[in-house]
Amino acid sequence: MEFAQHKLLKNLTHYGNEIRWLAVVVLIYFLLVAVALIGDGFKLSTGGAAEQLFGFATNPLVGLMVGLVATSAIQSSSTVTSIIVGLVAGGLPISIAIPMIMGANIGTSLTSTIVSLGHVRDGEEFKRAFSAATVHDMFNVLAVLLLFPIELIFHPLENASLWLAGFFASDIASAGLNLSNFNLIATIITPSVNAMLWMTGIVEGAWRGILLILIGIAMILYVVHTVGKILKKLMKGKALEILNSAVGRGPISGMGAGGLMTVLVQSSSTTTALIVPMAGSGVMTMKQIYPFTLGGNLGTTVTALLAATAITGSTAILAFQIALLHMLFNLSAILLIFSIPFLRNIPPAVAEQMAVKTQKSKWFVGAYIVTLFFLVPLSVLGISEMLF
Repeated sequence: MEFAQHKLLKNLTHYGNEIRWLAVVVLIYFLLVAVALIGDGFKLSTGGAAEQLFGFATNPLVGLMVGLVATSAIQSSSTVTSIIVGLVAGGLPISIAIPMIMGANIGTSLTSTIVSLGHVRDGEEFKRAFSAATVHDMFNVLAVLLLFPIELIFHPLENASLWLAGFFASDIASAGLNLSNFNLIATIITPSVNAMLWMTGIVEGAWRGILLILIGIAMILYVVHTVGKILKKLMKGKALEILNSAVGRGPISGMGAGGLMTVLVQSSSTTTALIVPMAGSGVMTMKQIYPFTLGGNLGTTVTALLAATAITGSTAILAFQIALLHMLFNLSAILLIFSIPFLRNIPPAVAEQMAVKTQKSKWFVGAYIVTLFFLVPLSVLGISEMLF
């Protein structure tokens, strides 16, 4: 009798975990939908002004700010880099496109910062989540601070990408490949996104965009809070061992896992957004998440390469050059920063200090987001317009 009860309880626990894992999958699906809704909301609320920003890029510094603001508004570095590939094919100077790509790398980290707000009700969880989210920001900012001036003076990325593009563009063109429309995640979430767009159709203009943004943020807050609670119960024993085997074996393994996941979902924003709740719940540490986000940076460059396959003719080499440059920039940043202990420790140290401030004053989060992603770049754009 006791043996039968024990077996029943064991089976219930087993199936209970299966239900929890199913719930996590469903919630992650809605997290992806929420991120897409915020992006669509920004596009509607700005009336397409985010994409019109590209017209203001008249010098490298302005190009950097344009890439940052556009990606923050559209909420997808993959989309922005794909647009830049098309603009280069249409005549945008490489000297302007390069800093745009660098700015997009900073702008893409906004998503994970927003996702960290899902833990705002628990001070310690929020501290862990915010530091895990902003280590991505700080690495990308540091990468730009180091590589932007080097590129302006010596042009190593421009020259290396042009050399490589000569091989790849001709090979792809001769093969007749066009993979630019392949996006598995977009295909999966499109029905739900379209349904939400239809439901909000009674609201018009910019207000519809604002409504979508609010719905997306509300969904993210709910999903992240709920996933965090479920993961605390699931990530024990064997499940935690499997996760650690993929991410926790060392920085190379972590980067590989982050890169592979980002290639599959074609969005570094999504990848980091998925990992932040694990940090908030204490399932993963900063040491594990840091290289994972760097792998995400590298993995997201695949989208621009896919977009470049759609460009044919005399501009194909230019399209491949900017796509390859995106990859080389992220690879160079990893090799430069992560291989030098002093530089490697700067992003997590700054992120943890900022997390301490957010734990003491919640308003710091809003000030940080507005300042880094919008106020500073828009101010630079405004000053540039007045001076030039």
